[in-house]
Amino acid sequence: MKVVALGSAALALGTALVAGAGAASAADLPARVYTKAPPMLVQAYNWTGFYAGVNAGVGFGRSKTDLAVPGLGDEHSRLGGLGALGGAQIGYNLQTGNFLGLGNIVFGVEADIQGADLQDNRTCYYFCAPGAGAAINQKLDWFGTARGRVGIASGPVFSYFTGGFAYGNVKTTITDLSGLTAPSTFSSTRTGWTIGSGVEAALGGNWTGKVEYLYVDLGTQSGINTAVPYTYSSEIREHIFRAGLNYRFGGTGVYAPEPVANWTGFYIGGNGGGATALNKSSLQDGAVNEKFNLSPDGYFGGAQIGYNWQAANWVWGLEADIQGGSLKDNFACLNSCDVATSTLIAFNQKMEWFGTVRGRLGYSVGSSLFYATGGLAYGNVKTQLSGANGPGIPIDESFSHTKVGYAVGGGIESPFDLFGWFGKNWTSKTEYLFVDLGKSTDSVSAVPGLTFTTHAQEHMLRTGLNYHFNSPVVAKY
Repeated sequence: MKVVALGSAALALGTALVAGAGAASAADLPARVYTKAPPMLVQAYNWTGFYAGVNAGVGFGRSKTDLAVPGLGDEHSRLGGLGALGGAQIGYNLQTGNFLGLGNIVFGVEADIQGADLQDNRTCYYFCAPGAGAAINQKLDWFGTARGRVGIASGPVFSYFTGGFAYGNVKTTITDLSGLTAPSTFSSTRTGWTIGSGVEAALGGNWTGKVEYLYVDLGTQSGINTAVPYTYSSEIREHIFRAGLNYRFGGTGVYAPEPVANWTGFYIGGNGGGATALNKSSLQDGAVNEKFNLSPDGYFGGAQIGYNWQAANWVWGLEADIQGGSLKDNFACLNSCDVATSTLIAFNQKMEWFGTVRGRLGYSVGSSLFYATGGLAYGNVKTQLSGANGPGIPIDESFSHTKVGYAVGGGIESPFDLFGWFGKNWTSKTEYLFVDLGKSTDSVSAVPGLTFTTHAQEHMLRTGLNYHFNSPVVAKY
C-alpha cells in the first residue's frame, strides 16, 4: 500500500511540474483571439407565409330529394353523385405563439377551385316500368370555396379546422319516361357554406402534403313542371375527401430536417370519426324497377392494433381494427309513398359495426408517416322495410347481413404530445377509408316477386391515437 501511495504522489508531482512548465511557456506566447462557435441549426418550423398547390380526391352527394306528383304520391330518397375531383388552392398562414403547451396557433385563409364529375344518373322514381316513371340526373361539375383555417402546429405538422363560403354549379334533369312531356332541366350556380378539417405536414424543403375533409351545403334547388305536373326539390349536400400538395413561399423559421422516426414494432390505439354511405339500392319485379340511394350517416369509434417494419424511410405493416357506430338513414320512401292509398315502402338502414384487416405502405419524412392502406373489410348492414302494398297488405320486414369486402385509403401519422402528458411513444393519425361490403338481395314476402337490393359502400374519416412499444425517435421543438 505504501508503494502505491508513493507512486501516486510522484505522479501528482510530475503532473504539477508539467502544468507549471506549460504555463510558463504560454506566458511567452502572444495572446490568442477566440471566436464564438457557429450557432447550431435550430430545429424549428414556421408556417407563416403564402402557399399555392394542387389537390385531388373523391366526393359524393347526400342530397335529400323529393318528387311529388298529385294523385300519384310523393317519393323521396337521397341523390348521390359519386365521382372524382381535382383542382388548385392558394392561401396564406400566420403562425402565432405557443398555446397552453399544445403548440403554435396558426390562422389562415384559403381559396380553391375544383373541377368535378359528381353525378347521379341512375335514380328513378314511380315504378320505372316500361313507359312509366321519372328518371333523375343530377350533376355537380365544378365548385369552389373561400375559407378560414385555424389550428395547432407542432413543428412540421399542422392540424386544423376550416370553414367558410362555398359555390358551385348544379344541374338536374328529370325525364318523363312515358314520353308525354319533354325533359325538365333545373340548372343554377349556387352559393352556400362549407366546414371541415384536415392535417398538413412537411415533406421537405418548401413542400407540404395534406389530407382534408369538407362538408359542402349549397342550399335547396327546386322547380315545378306544370305539364305533368310535379314539384321537385333537392337539398344539395356534398362530402369531399381529398389529398393535396402545397408549395410554401413564406416561412421565417429555420428548419433542420428531423431524424427519421423508428416505426418498427407493435402499436395499439383507439380512434373515432364520422362516416357516410352511398348505398345504391333498388326495388325490382316484373313491373317495377325503382332505383335509389340509401345513405346511412353517423359517428363511430373503435380500437386498432398493428405492427410495422422499416427499411430507411420506407415503412410497411399490418393493422386490424374493430368499430362500433351509429350510421343510419331513415329518409327514403318509394313505391308511390302515397299514404292516402296505403301504397308505400319506407326504409331504415343501419350499419352498427364493421372492422378491417389491412396492409400499410408508407414513407417517413422526419417523424411524419405518409401512407396508403388496403385489405379485407367486414361489417353488418341491417335494413328495415315498412309500409303497405295497398289496403290490408302491410309490409314489415327486416334484412340483416354480415358481409365481407375490401377497404382502401390513406393517411398521415405524426407525433402527439398534449400538454406534455404524452411522450415520444405516442402518435396521432388522420385517415380516410373507403369500405365496400358488396351487394345483398332479399325478397319482399308481402309483395310476391318483389326484391330489394342494396350495395354497401362507406366513406370514412377518422382520427386516432397510437401507443408504440418501440419508442420511436421524435424530434422536440
